Order: sequence, then C-alpha cells, then structure tokens
Amino acid sequence: MSNNVDIQKLEELSMNAFPSLQTQLLDGWILRFSNGYAKRANSINPLYDSQADIKQKIETCENMYQRKGLKVIYKLTTQVFPDKLDKILEQRGYNLTGVTSVQLLSLEERETFLSNKALIYNQLDETWFTNFCELNHIDDIDQQTLKQMLRNINADVCYVCLINNKSEILACGMGVLEEEWIGLYDIVTSEKHRNKGYGIELVFSILNWGKKHGAKKAYLQVMLNNTSAIGLYAKLGFSEVYKYWYRIKK
Repeated sequence: MSNNVDIQKLEELSMNAFPSLQTQLLDGWILRFSNGYAKRANSINPLYDSQADIKQKIETCENMYQRKGLKVIYKLTTQVFPDKLDKILEQRGYNLTGVTSVQLLSLEERETFLSNKALIYNQLDETWFTNFCELNHIDDIDQQTLKQMLRNINADVCYVCLINNKSEILACGMGVLEEEWIGLYDIVTSEKHRNKGYGIELVFSILNWGKKHGAKKAYLQVMLNNTSAIGLYAKLGFSEVYKYWYRIKK
C-alpha cells in the first residue's frame, strides 16, 4: 500500500478532511493558509507533477507565506515533485520536524462497538467543540479559525465524545467519511482519565459509525514521538503505510 497512487489518494483525503481556510494552486503544488493554526493547514503540499523552475518556485512560495506573516512550511512524503525536493529544501536551510506515521486498517472483517459512554453528533455541535478545545488547550483566537475550518468540511463527519456518569468529559475525537474511507482525527483523552481504555472506546465508536455508513477502510496519522498512541493503534490492528514530515524555513 505504499505506491504513489495510494499516497496521493490518502493525502487528498486528509486535505479534504481538514480543509484550510484558503487554498492556492501553483504548478502542481497545493498551498494552504489558515491563520497559522496547525502546520498541515498552513503548508505547501507538492503533490502533483511540477514543471516550473524549482528555485524560482520556492522563492515565490516563501514570498507568499511571508507576506501573510506565516512560517514557510512544506509537508513532504516520498512522493513529491521534484523527487529531490527534500534535499533541496535541506540545502536551503529548512529544518526537518514532525515526522508522522500514516496508518491503515481494513474494516471489512473487523468487529467494532459503540461505547455506552459515547455521544455522537453528525454536525458540528457547540458542546462537542467546547469540550474538544478544552481537552486540547486551544486558545480563543485559534478556536475561531478551527471552527471555520470544521464548517468547511464537505464530507460526512461524526463528532464523538465520551462522558461518564458524573458528566465528566473523558475523550473527544472526530471521524471524516469520504467514499469508503473513515479518517480518525484529533483523538484526545482527558489528562485525568488517561490509561483507562477510553481512547480505545472512542476509536471503536468512530469506526463503528464509519462501518454503519459504508466505510471499508480506516486511516489515521500519528506522530512518531507519540509512543502511547502508536501502541494503542497497534493493538487495534493499524499498520503504517508511509510517513510524512515537515520542512520549515529557519
């Protein structure tokens, strides 16, 4: 599952699932702008074939992001155009950061369940959003940006939170369904309720919703330094298909 077509497909799904506020196309590169909230939503994605002079093109991108007061960030995989772009950026002083594993799970023979603690919203709900921002410590300015981004999602979405019998928020996350793919996004467990299995309950609840709505495959993205999450997803049967990483101008 690591050929070029599959990487391109998953990258397209992830951009649709987490849309930026503004997108611009530049000779096969997708430039995303979202007021600086989240690297993936404020990055250059060299996903398609490129013909322009690479030096001039990089300089054009740098000028565009700097005019907006944003860091110049590239989101890279092994499928980029030109194929030596990572090395070129390194030589221009771009730092490597945020190496992330993209993982898949087949749902066709996978048993799932809906937690009895789960509340599922099929539209962006203020209660879910408030709880999610609290668990992720998102400040007021970024909340405005994030809410607009979530409202721009065109695919089907489930917003899920787990609540115990004391009305405490245990975990939050969301699933984005496009075609036969359910993507898991922003899975977070309350700091005071970690290591109690709530992450698994949340993920299974999202997968259960996805299967009921036609999903046959699930995907997620997890940073390599998040060892606890990687362990959790391994238990559920997810396996890595490729990595992506960022190059950020010093």
